[in-house]
Amino acid sequence: MSTDLADVLESAPDLGDDSSVPAHSRIEQWLTGVIDKGSVVPGDKLPREETLAAALGVSRMTLRQALAALERHGTIVRKPGRLGGTFVAEPRIVCDLTGLAGFTEQMRRAHVRAGARVISASTRAAGRLTARALGLDRGDLVHEVVRVRSANREPLAIEHTYLPAALFPDLLDHRLTGSLYTLMAKTYDHAPHTATEVLEPVIASAEQAGLLHVDAGSPLMRIERTTFTASGVAVEFARDVFRADRTRITLRAGVGPSARGDLVADVVPVAGT
Repeated sequence: MSTDLADVLESAPDLGDDSSVPAHSRIEQWLTGVIDKGSVVPGDKLPREETLAAALGVSRMTLRQALAALERHGTIVRKPGRLGGTFVAEPRIVCDLTGLAGFTEQMRRAHVRAGARVISASTRAAGRLTARALGLDRGDLVHEVVRVRSANREPLAIEHTYLPAALFPDLLDHRLTGSLYTLMAKTYDHAPHTATEVLEPVIASAEQAGLLHVDAGSPLMRIERTTFTASGVAVEFARDVFRADRTRITLRAGVGPSARGDLVADVVPVAGT
């Protein structure tokens, strides 16, 4: 739906007064506020650039600086073509890693419905990286579960999860479309307690793009995780990739030995799991 110019301009800043803040930054802040207040909603089309720039009394270049910043933040999307324009984007879903929350719990916190589609589930010999992460000998058996996770039926992430078969002997006989963490805790008494996580930006392969409904080469965020029980037993090695256009990863950190929040920035090899 196209947005009425008068509605958008109702709270527009006076860009003619003296201010140390550049005009494009003030436009960005103003439009962010308009969207946050719900004056325009996801899917609404903003007025044309030349119309909005003229109404604000700025050049199109100044307006475009503001719109470019909003696009980088995922607040708006700009579409080319006859039916294109500038649209209010769907808000990104916050994935809060604080407290070792699984995907299902993360989506509950974000007030959206979590879903899972199992792509494959098998028992195989652990590769070098998986064995090292889980403290196994190479060749020991692990369950590999690959799932596409969704939020309100929209694909959001691909999970590659590896669990020691010796600790979870009949795991593949269970329903795998719910929370694996709940299954690990309640059925096997190996509840995840702590984890080491590595975040790294990557680009979508053709296979990943097809599963996530994005273009090949689109930005993704990969989270590599090794999870431990309270007694220090490694129970999960996972490599998840999240859509960067639909998710925002957050983590609360603190000061002191008990605070969780160290982000590991090492570049990790991707082969050999």
